[in-house]
Amino acid sequence: MCRCWKPCAAPVTACMRLISARLVRTSWFRMALGYAVLSIVSVTMLFALLYWNTAIFVAEQTEETIEAEITGLAEHYRQAGLFGLTEVIQERAQGQRLSLYLLTDPNRRPIAGNLNSWPADTQPGTWIDFDYQRPVGSGMVEHRAHARHLVLPGGFHLLVGYDVQDQVRLERRMRQSMIWIGALALVLGLGGGLLMARHWLSRVDSVNKTVGEIMEGDMSQRVPVSGTNDELDRLARNLNDMLNRIEALMAGLRQVTDNIAHDLRSPLNRLRTRLDVTLMADQDKEAYRDALAQTVVETDELLKTFNALLLIGEAESGLDRSSLEWVDLTARLADVVELYEPAAEDAGLTLDARIADGLGVRGNPNLISQAVVNLLDNALKYTPKGGRVCVDAGVENEQPYVLVSDTGPGIPAVERDRVLDRFVRLEGSRSTPGSGLGLSLVAAVAKLHQASLTLGDNKPGLIVRIDFPKPNGR
Repeated sequence: MCRCWKPCAAPVTACMRLISARLVRTSWFRMALGYAVLSIVSVTMLFALLYWNTAIFVAEQTEETIEAEITGLAEHYRQAGLFGLTEVIQERAQGQRLSLYLLTDPNRRPIAGNLNSWPADTQPGTWIDFDYQRPVGSGMVEHRAHARHLVLPGGFHLLVGYDVQDQVRLERRMRQSMIWIGALALVLGLGGGLLMARHWLSRVDSVNKTVGEIMEGDMSQRVPVSGTNDELDRLARNLNDMLNRIEALMAGLRQVTDNIAHDLRSPLNRLRTRLDVTLMADQDKEAYRDALAQTVVETDELLKTFNALLLIGEAESGLDRSSLEWVDLTARLADVVELYEPAAEDAGLTLDARIADGLGVRGNPNLISQAVVNLLDNALKYTPKGGRVCVDAGVENEQPYVLVSDTGPGIPAVERDRVLDRFVRLEGSRSTPGSGLGLSLVAAVAKLHQASLTLGDNKPGLIVRIDFPKPNGR
């Protein structure tokens, strides 16, 4: 049995030592130990103050009693002489249990009292502490006494004292209690510190374990929450929210990467095929020119896609608030409408603008203009000939707004959130030029400027509205 048990006990002992060492090194254990030491010092000081005040009070009461008795006896001696004093002392010595009396002649030979001999090393008029033998039962027990020495006229010596053995026991008991209370507070403090450190260490270990698994690539792991709603629970919830956000961003990044690969593969393949065919055949100058022109058109579309991605990245990365400036929204919208009026006329569309005067917001003027350009470009692209596109801007509830509406096919309600993602194109728009980044850029610009973006039904057509926050002034 011993041979089987000893090899198992060694790892357990080592493990316990390791756990104890880890617990002792934790900040919670050090904090608990500090509080334990502070508690010990506080309790000891309070107990010492109580002990000191109690001892002083009892000693003062004893000395006042002795002073009153010795003053009375001295007065009685002056009035009744030695014989009268002797009678009084004998009477009091027999009736008192704790009071001590001794009257001696000038040579310190006892005359009356309940003490057998005069204590050594006494000086007249001083307070003395001495031990004496007191009969208890059938034997003698040593007790402690506190007394006052007075020299009477004629050279007689009077000693009046009080048995303070009970006070000595009380003081000893209080000192012992102080030691035990300090030791108990230390043990409880250390034990509580170890338990507290073990509890917190187990929760921190669970956080570290989760973080380690996430670092190894398992993004589905989350920090466990105990449900106590304490500091670690709030930290765990914040970490889990951060992990959810990171996971969503990584999923979005993977989706964007897949979409880029999917949407750019076709135009790049067309470019490569066109160039290969042009190089393989013996073409004339005009054929080469047409091939290059088509290549330039395809390249422009690719550049538009990458520029849109860069703008979205710039908007989503956020801007330094100090770099924002006052944007004259009225002038910006008027410029965009003026820019697209010829295109609307060529497409056989009506472009109306109802823009209030004096509109302004704080933001990035280029990004705001690009967002409105994207909205107008989409509206003109998807509105059939004879349709109507309207740009409306004003102030509602002290908030500037921009509204772009059209009479095109619109977007189904179930798809309005999805079309704000990158590279999302509905089935009806696959045949039209575009990359699916227009509304994504608008959403990013709105989020950057803390504005709300709403897509609605124009019956028929689409309404896109941007509500900017209240301007804080120039």
